[in-house]
Amino acid sequence: MNFALGCKPPSAGSSGPGAARGAAMENLEKQLVCPVCLEMFSKPVVILPCQHNLCRKCASDIFQEANPLGYARGSSGLVVSGSRFRCPSCRHEVVLDRHGIYGLQRNLLVENIIDLYRQQETSRLLAMKPEQPQQLMCEDHDDERINIYCLSCQTPTCSMCKVFGKHKDCEVAPLDSVYTRKKVELSDEIAMLVASNDHIQGHISQMEEMCHAIEENGKQQREQLAGHFDRLVATLEERKLELVGLISKEQDHKLKRARSLIQRYGDELEAAVTLVESAIRSMEEPHMSAFIQNANIILERMAATSRTSSTERPELGYESMNHFTIDASDAAAALMNIDFCSGVADDEETEEESEVDFTSF
Repeated sequence: MNFALGCKPPSAGSSGPGAARGAAMENLEKQLVCPVCLEMFSKPVVILPCQHNLCRKCASDIFQEANPLGYARGSSGLVVSGSRFRCPSCRHEVVLDRHGIYGLQRNLLVENIIDLYRQQETSRLLAMKPEQPQQLMCEDHDDERINIYCLSCQTPTCSMCKVFGKHKDCEVAPLDSVYTRKKVELSDEIAMLVASNDHIQGHISQMEEMCHAIEENGKQQREQLAGHFDRLVATLEERKLELVGLISKEQDHKLKRARSLIQRYGDELEAAVTLVESAIRSMEEPHMSAFIQNANIILERMAATSRTSSTERPELGYESMNHFTIDASDAAAALMNIDFCSGVADDEETEEESEVDFTSF
């Protein structure tokens, strides 16, 4: 069975354009308050020379209080010219003419705004009144209200439908009792759903905290891993410098020995060349006696040179440095097998495989 439902107007405290309009009207009301009586201006409204507004009655009260001995308004409507009082807002001195308070100009603009404001406020208050819910009527029986609920067909209906209509063989219940029961059921389900949502939100919060912990732990472990490898690199660099130093030391020793032999051979060669040159010059000696004496001296020197000539030579393969070759394949394999500690000791794997533990560096 089809039936229409009435719409409930928005409440005064709801958000949206209505709330913004209410705030604007409230601000406007503050601007329309008399500084003397602290209520909305009552007509007529007079404007002072300082451009502030007062109710005419309030202006008259202020004038009479400031001029207790002045002339009250008589039948002629005149007061002593030059009477004065001060504006309650800015303390500006207001000088009245012979017409007194009635000589002040009326502010018709403010009076019109007050009229419009009161009209708008009245309309707003009327709109805020909640509408009475519409009474649902049966579509099959126009004069019958919906007052029962057909449990068999799961639809609201009227008494006439139960007695004479299509629901006469159905099980029915009073509409208000079904309404109360369904409202309780819905409230219970809402409470359960809210509790479930709170439970899910708790899980979400835990997961968010877990994500944060994972990020922090990952960052910490990356920093630790980088530190371990930095120490490994430093160890390798230190060992490299040590081995390079050994090579350099051996190289310097061999070079020193070879260069000393070169120097010795050079000195012997230079002496031999000098001796040969002397022998060649002696061959040109024309006198036989002098030649014989020089030849004997040169021959003795040649014999001495032959006896003292160095025959020392480095052993075969002296220049080779191959004995400094290292095999780093095992170390490279060990580095490539570096892995994270499982945290579970396995005696068999410990005997078969040797793993590098970061904590040892």
